[in-house]
Amino acid sequence: MREIDFFDDESGATVFRDVILLALAGFVMLVLLLLPHLNPRATPQDPTPRPGNVMVELRWPDELNVDVDLWVQAPGDVPVGYSNQGGAIFNLLRDDLGHINDATDLNYEFSYSRGVPAGEYTVNLHLYRNLANVYPVPAVVAVSVKNSPNLPAQQILSTKLNLSHEDQELTAFRFKLDEEGRLLSGSVHNLPRPLRAAARR
Repeated sequence: MREIDFFDDESGATVFRDVILLALAGFVMLVLLLLPHLNPRATPQDPTPRPGNVMVELRWPDELNVDVDLWVQAPGDVPVGYSNQGGAIFNLLRDDLGHINDATDLNYEFSYSRGVPAGEYTVNLHLYRNLANVYPVPAVVAVSVKNSPNLPAQQILSTKLNLSHEDQELTAFRFKLDEEGRLLSGSVHNLPRPLRAAARR
């Protein structure tokens, strides 16, 4: 049997290779253990708070090339819609013309208020143009209220309406809010109140 020669070049190379491979394996293991901590997962944050206190949103089918207009009126203010996009309280932030000059195929309009004055609010829909020539045009309108910048908006009303001809104006809601922005019980109805004609005066 052959004795081990500690000064033999071949056995020294084997020990050197073993040490290098162990060091490399240790480094790879260290990298694998640290990898999840190098770029920690982002924690979900609260979405950006929506502006406004009273939010009125209108949607209709995206595939229809139809221009439905949202008209809103706050207590003591002028009607706000496509021809008058701002009042003392409400602003129309998006006037959707259907597929005309639209970067997306989404059909929606919305108005936001600054503050929540007590009194009666009116929300109307107006079928301005129907290039799709499809009737009736279904539309969904929703009203949300946010009483404080730190609180999320709460939907208080929602309805679906069918518009049956061009130039038709329907009252979706008439409702009253108190000084705290709460919906007054028994105040919701849809007795017609034209807003588009009132805005022309």
